[in-house]
Formats: sequence, structure tokens, C-alpha cells
Amino acid sequence: MGRVTVRRPVVRVREQGVSRRPDALAAEEPLEIRVDGKSLAVTMRTPGHDVELAHGFLLTEGVITSVDDIATARYCDSLDDAGRNTYNVLDLALAPGVAPPDDSVERRFYTTSSCGVCGKASLDAVRTRTVFSPADDPVEIPAEVLFTLPDALRAAQKVFDSTGGLHGAGLFTADGALLCVREDVGRHNAVDKVLGHALLSGAVPATGTVLMVSGRASFELTQKAVMAGVPALAAVSAPSSLAAEMAEDTGMTLIGFLRGRSMNIYAGASRVTGLGADAG
Repeated sequence: MGRVTVRRPVVRVREQGVSRRPDALAAEEPLEIRVDGKSLAVTMRTPGHDVELAHGFLLTEGVITSVDDIATARYCDSLDDAGRNTYNVLDLALAPGVAPPDDSVERRFYTTSSCGVCGKASLDAVRTRTVFSPADDPVEIPAEVLFTLPDALRAAQKVFDSTGGLHGAGLFTADGALLCVREDVGRHNAVDKVLGHALLSGAVPATGTVLMVSGRASFELTQKAVMAGVPALAAVSAPSSLAAEMAEDTGMTLIGFLRGRSMNIYAGASRVTGLGADAG
């Protein structure tokens, strides 16, 4: 398995002078996801939790809805120049009776770490494909709990402490208990790993939970949360307009700029309790 961090020599320039020393960088390597031997996607990711990532990716793309839809997941022989397995190719076999991905899911290109090209066609597809509607989740989330989530996520990001270069995603209960946290160079990969963990744990649909992300709330991250039945998505930065539109249309609570004791609620404010009479 590839390393999560890589040590590289750097020249540090500071007011006190110039020095040379090793620095830790977040590892980034390609992962090819195959389904029944057929290449489906290549994503640039931080090695680790690859099986969760692949399960989360297939879940949020609508290929599977249950852990039982996957028969096996195994690394293929992908050798480097020294003949060692790179563990950068993962093949998942669908269970009997599970339909293969259709052409709209196939991605014969590299998904970059920042990603997020999408539009109205994708929005319409999500509306029709998700089988876990956030609108059906009656959970209520206290504002006081939401205010604790950014610090709780940051405290659980162990690799970020050494590199400063990873996105984080965490799944929390409505009372603030951390269920799972994952880090990755790609924010979408971090979310896929978290949702894949939930799927493998039998916790999809992810009712009664909050997905907290360390960056912005893009369309893609909102789509992934919707596909897993997550009722609330919170981010420390801004959402996009399409993310807010999707959250509104699917009954998801969408929160941005969650920092300290402030936040903006872009959709689903009725789920958040303790806001006072002016919240409505």
C-alpha cells in the first residue's frame, strides 16, 4: 500500500534566514476503479481506505445501493519498475443480478483532486436516481452541536497536522458523536471514503447524521450526500448555487461558513433547533 505522506527536501526561507530540511507532503497517487474487469474511473487520491473509496464512489454514482451489491473487491497486479505491486488498481465484482454501470457513469478520464464539472443534466439525474431521500429524515440538529463540528473534524485530521495539505470529511450523529473521519488530497475522495465506510458498516441510508467537510460545499459533494441519504451537509466555506438548489429540491439541510458560533443555512433551516424566533 502506498504511503499517506512522503518526505521531500525543501529550502525554507524565513526572516531568520535560509535552511534546508525534509518536509512531509501528502501522498497523491492514481487509483483506477474497475467493475467486473472494466475500467470505470481513475481518481487521484491519497492511498488508504481504497475499498471504502470505491464503494462510496459506486454508491454516490448510483451503481449500487447496498453493500450486498458487491461480491468481491480486490487489487489487481499493477507493477512498478521494480516489479512491486503499486496497489493502484482495484477491481470490484458486482453480485449476481446487479446491473452494470450505464454509459453515463463511465468516466474515461482523470478526475482531478479539485474536480466538480457538472450542470443541470447532472442535477436532473440525481433527482431521479437517488433512492434515499433526505426529505424523509425527521432528524433535528441543535445549533450548539453544529458549532462544535469544525473543531471536532479538525482535531481528528491526524495527517493534516504533518502535511497541511489534506481535505477532511467527517460523519457525525445529530448529537455530535463522530462516526467516521477520512482525509484525502481530493475533497470528493474524502467524502467517498466516509460514505463507503458507512455503506460497509450497514449505515446507509445515513439517517440522523451530519456530513462535515473542511472546504466548500460543491455540487458534487452535495450530490454524494444526497445519494447516501445524508440529511445535513455542513462546510466551513461557501456552497455553490447549484449545491444550494439541489439541497432545497431534495430536502437536505445545507450549511456553509460554519465557523466559531456563526453559520449560514442555505436550505432546510427547519431541521436546526435553538436558533430563536427569527430563524423562520
